[in-house]
Amino acid sequence: MNDLDSLVLSAQDAFATAAQAAELENAKARFLGKGGRVTELLKGLAALSPELKKQRGAEVNQAKQRIEAALQARRDELAKAELDVQLKAEALDVTLPGRRRGTGGLHPVSRTMERIEAIFASMGFDVAEGPEIETDWMSFTALNNPENHPARSMQDTFYVDIKDADGRWLNLRPHTSPMQVRYAQAHARKHAGRDPMPEIRVIAPGRTYRVDSDATHSPMFHQCEGLWVGENISFKDLKVVFSDFLRQFFETDQLDVRFRPSFFPFTEPSAEVDIAFASGPLKGRWLEVAGSGQVHPNVIRNYGLDPERYIGFAFGMGPDRLAMLRYGVNDLRQFYEGDLRFLSQFK
Repeated sequence: MNDLDSLVLSAQDAFATAAQAAELENAKARFLGKGGRVTELLKGLAALSPELKKQRGAEVNQAKQRIEAALQARRDELAKAELDVQLKAEALDVTLPGRRRGTGGLHPVSRTMERIEAIFASMGFDVAEGPEIETDWMSFTALNNPENHPARSMQDTFYVDIKDADGRWLNLRPHTSPMQVRYAQAHARKHAGRDPMPEIRVIAPGRTYRVDSDATHSPMFHQCEGLWVGENISFKDLKVVFSDFLRQFFETDQLDVRFRPSFFPFTEPSAEVDIAFASGPLKGRWLEVAGSGQVHPNVIRNYGLDPERYIGFAFGMGPDRLAMLRYGVNDLRQFYEGDLRFLSQFK
């Protein structure tokens, strides 16, 4: 056995005893690295005569190829062993039943919104949509709520760094009333010249924003407002329509409804709407669920209509609060925390 055969055997033994990839790479460096034994032999060829250099060079290169082959073989063995361990750890029992994909469901607030829309659709109401970033005029002034009016203090909250054509900052709408204004104005333009003008009957559901955050309030919440304007729409119609809606929504006739005098700039007279259940954990307790009233003449005028001829009522309610009452939820924030343990109950 010559020195090259001995070198190959030494390399093969070193590779075979390497139990991990890192150990194998260290062994490789001893033989094939920059300071390895094969590299030293190749450097030593420079001192030989041309005839011996040719012969010795061929022998060294052959030995190098055998060492590289042994290295690759050991690499493959280690990789296969690692794969076998991984496959064994991740083995699947194909005889077990498969895991079913979970099915989603509508969010409870979305369910409530759809229920509200369906009930009012059955009464002939359209559904209006509009932008969530609004002008000051649409959010306040058109609703008989001018600058510096004290009623703005609870709503004049979130603004964005953009101004309208009059140089006023745009705001995140604090209620969906601007959608009523936009719908009524479009309705008046569409039916201009018709006498009498078809009645305006619409609800405006959507997201709204105010600086509120506690168990019954959220900075982002939902609101649904309604509007019915015609030549002979009275407060009596408001009481009948909204009382009927509440009894359909809660699926019970055993529900007391009262209209309690209040103040809103956009309606006159105005009333808060309270309900009391005849049974259940909230039996006999009056709960506020909406605001309402006869549309103020100034607001009718801003719709582009004659307040001497057209009259109507409006109401606004919080679908989030209705959802809390319908499903027995005592903390509004649970609707927005994304906890599947809570939300999956409503699938």
